[in-house]
Amino acid sequence: DKGLFLAVTAATSIAFFAMIGFEDSVNMVEETRNPEHIFPRTMLTGLGIAVILYMLVAVSVVSVLSPTEHEGIREAEGAALHEVVHKGSPDFPIDRIFPFLAVFAVANTALINMLMASRLFYGMARQDVLPRALGRVLPGRRTPWAGITFSTILALGLIWYVTSDPDSNVVANLSGTTAFLLLCVSTVVNVACVVLRGKRDRSRKVFFTSPGPLPVVAALLCAFLAGPWVGRDPVQYRIAGGLMAVGVVLWFVTWLFTRRTSTGPAGARPHISE
Repeated sequence: DKGLFLAVTAATSIAFFAMIGFEDSVNMVEETRNPEHIFPRTMLTGLGIAVILYMLVAVSVVSVLSPTEHEGIREAEGAALHEVVHKGSPDFPIDRIFPFLAVFAVANTALINMLMASRLFYGMARQDVLPRALGRVLPGRRTPWAGITFSTILALGLIWYVTSDPDSNVVANLSGTTAFLLLCVSTVVNVACVVLRGKRDRSRKVFFTSPGPLPVVAALLCAFLAGPWVGRDPVQYRIAGGLMAVGVVLWFVTWLFTRRTSTGPAGARPHISE
C-alpha cells in the first residue's frame, strides 16, 4: 500500500537495522593494538561479508518461495527461514535447530551491545559527561564493572517498560528504537566528520579519510531515515525520548557536581588497557 519511494525507504531502514553491531567495534577497537591501521580494513571487510550473506538469503527466499507464500510469511512475521529450508531440504530438522540458533543470535547480540555500552559509559564518565562512579574498573583486569552493571539495569528497564503493554510488539519496538537512535547518532557523527576534517592538521599522517562529500550525503540520508515517514511506531519515539531524558539528567547531575568541586576533566584516571 506504499509508493515506490516509501517502499524503498522502509526497506532501507530495515537494512540499516540488519547492520547494527558493526558500530560497536568503534568503542571496542581502542583495546586493540594499532587500531588506526587495522580498523578500517576490518570494518569494511566485515560489512562486505555481511552484505553478501544477506543478499544470498534474499535471493534464496525469492527463488524458492512463490509470491503467495511470500504474502503468508509476511503476515506470519518471520517464518521465511522455516519455509525455505522445508522446501529446499525437507529432511533437515530446522524446527529443532532453529530455537538454538535464535537464542545464540540474541545472546551474542546482547553480549556485544553490553560490552560496547559499558565501554561507552566508562569513557563518558572519564570525561565527566556522566557520573564518575560509572567509570570504576576492577583493580586487576581493568574491566568497567560499573558500566556493565548500569547497562544491564538499563536494558532490563527497557524490557519491563515495553512488556508492560500486552499489545506491544517487544522485538519490533526495541529494535526500531535502536535503529532510530543509531540513525540519529550516525547523523551527528557524519556532521562531526565534516567539521573535524576541515580542522585537521594537514601534516599529520592518517590511515583513512572519508572520501569527498560522502559524510554530507550520509548525514542527510540518516536524518531522512530517522523521520516518522518510514512508518515507525510512535512508541519508539517515546522510548528514545525517555532514554535521552535519562542521559540529560545524568549529565546535569555530573555538571553540577563537577562545577561544585571544581576538579575539571578526569583525564588522569587510568585507561582500561593500561
